[in-house]
Amino acid sequence: MNMLMPGKLRSVRFSFIWLSKLRRRIGSVWLVIAIVAIVAPAVRASPPNLLVILTDDQGWGDLSAHGNRNLSTPHLDSLARDGAQFERFYVCPVCSPTRAEFLTGRYHTRGGVYATSAGGERLNLDETTIAETFRAAGYRTGAFGKWHNGMQYPYHPCGRGFDEFYGFCSGHWGDYFNPMLEHNGKLVQGEGYCADDFTNHCMEFMESAAREGKPFFAYLPLNIPHAPMQVPDVFWNRFKDKSLVMPHRDADREDVAHTRAALAMCENVDWNVGRLLEKLEQLQIAEDTIVVYFCDNGPNGWRWNGDMKGRKGSTDEGGVRSPLFVRWPGKIPAGTVVRPIAGAIDLLPTLADLAGIALIGKKPLDGISVAPLLTDPEQAEQWPDRTIISHWRGRVSVRNQRFRLDDQGALFDLERDPGQRHNIAAQHPQALEQLRLAQQQFKREFRNIDQDTRLFPVGAAEFKYTQLPARDAGATGNIQRSNRFPNCSFYTNWVDPDDFIYWDVEVLAPGRFQVEVYYTCRAADVGAELELSFGNSAVRATVTEAHNPPLRGMEHDRVPRPESYVKDFQPLSMGIIDLPQGEGRMILRATKMPGQQVIDFRLLMLTRVDEGTGKVE
Repeated sequence: MNMLMPGKLRSVRFSFIWLSKLRRRIGSVWLVIAIVAIVAPAVRASPPNLLVILTDDQGWGDLSAHGNRNLSTPHLDSLARDGAQFERFYVCPVCSPTRAEFLTGRYHTRGGVYATSAGGERLNLDETTIAETFRAAGYRTGAFGKWHNGMQYPYHPCGRGFDEFYGFCSGHWGDYFNPMLEHNGKLVQGEGYCADDFTNHCMEFMESAAREGKPFFAYLPLNIPHAPMQVPDVFWNRFKDKSLVMPHRDADREDVAHTRAALAMCENVDWNVGRLLEKLEQLQIAEDTIVVYFCDNGPNGWRWNGDMKGRKGSTDEGGVRSPLFVRWPGKIPAGTVVRPIAGAIDLLPTLADLAGIALIGKKPLDGISVAPLLTDPEQAEQWPDRTIISHWRGRVSVRNQRFRLDDQGALFDLERDPGQRHNIAAQHPQALEQLRLAQQQFKREFRNIDQDTRLFPVGAAEFKYTQLPARDAGATGNIQRSNRFPNCSFYTNWVDPDDFIYWDVEVLAPGRFQVEVYYTCRAADVGAELELSFGNSAVRATVTEAHNPPLRGMEHDRVPRPESYVKDFQPLSMGIIDLPQGEGRMILRATKMPGQQVIDFRLLMLTRVDEGTGKVE
């Protein structure tokens, strides 16, 4: 029995009791008509649930379904076997742009996403998201994992249509075992390996919604196989000494140890997908749930990827081609292969179309619904050609069904030359001109995309927490970031009391806020006095407790990482600050430094304490 039906069936039962009393008055014929009128809406097909799985830095080739014999992904492969797979599905070269295109159905440049950190990953607040669309249709919405489209509310997932969020909002994380995470804005401690933890919370969300009889939209953006390359022993042990029978097309560029770690992480993804599919069966809602799986960009290393050119960060095929599997038993024929090109921009209109819900955004979409290709594969024979743009850091590549024009002006026939080895621009001037015009138009429209004047929002009245990490801060003088990649970094070398850390912010609503600074401090440096100020408001506190844990993370790494190592930072309560509404610079400075340095700084947490405001966990 479908678990979404019991509430409706109860109301039907009460209607029958009423009808039995009515039978004596209206007769059997009219009774039958009345029964049909009441029962028909109850037994009409319920809105389908949505489970969208997005992986991080997993390439098209990291699946046994695509012929990679270096690993085994039976659960992911089953989605292609039991549903539909797209031959040529395109995402962006890196993480946050793909997420923005999935969320909005529009190119990431239209939503203000131009980078992967320090504010450039934020999705403009006037964009309408897929979560808002499904929530408006009565769905419960939840996201579990890596968000990467803005941290401070209303950029936060809870401000973009999600009822529930568990994970982290940054672009990558420094440790995947029992890390600091957040739940609806409140900092919490994760449990176990993060991909397993995110999957656990997703399954709990699905089960809760099913018990309530409500359709759900569950978004599971896993953060693997993105570096640091960490994975539980049970998966690593299968790969640590494994011979790889399928190398990258330029084998001398491949880091075999990194490939082994990435493939071990991909098998963890597959295991978690298996758990999700089993949970749908247990809840008896598998046939009522659309399962979607895709990746956010090309592989994060030179490894086997179907002989394609490029990897993560590239606008060539290898950097932007992703798997897309869509399963809906009984509605999408098993084994369907979709040959017309499609992209992440198509997911919002397609899933809304499949679910039978209305689009609520007021801006035109770049994506189109490809639902007819899923439910009626014969539609592909009359499907019109189109172009899809791939963009990153000023590089623009354009793809239609047959050709790709790369960012250097070379043209490739992808049907005959999928590896992009032969420039045939001279032989196809008409195709070259068509794609070049699209390329030039895109460049003109978005040539100033990185000129960002947005401030970091603080203190929204409807949300309790504002997190201001080192990632989003600037610093003066000698203060140094722990790594050139800001996402999970901290500030160190605060050796001059005249230096300070700052954020350019807009306080959205005035109020009183509890201030916590997450810090480390050597015993010799205890006694530093910190001041947080904004305009004429300020609060001060003295560091009275030494907390000097070592750097960590390397103990779980399978190969050396490019990102920052982490520490176990602890909070220092600075008291209450009264913040007026308005724009300005929020500054964390040292008013006293008795030792050789102040502190190492990870993040600032502001918690609204006004009564009657703020969303509580």
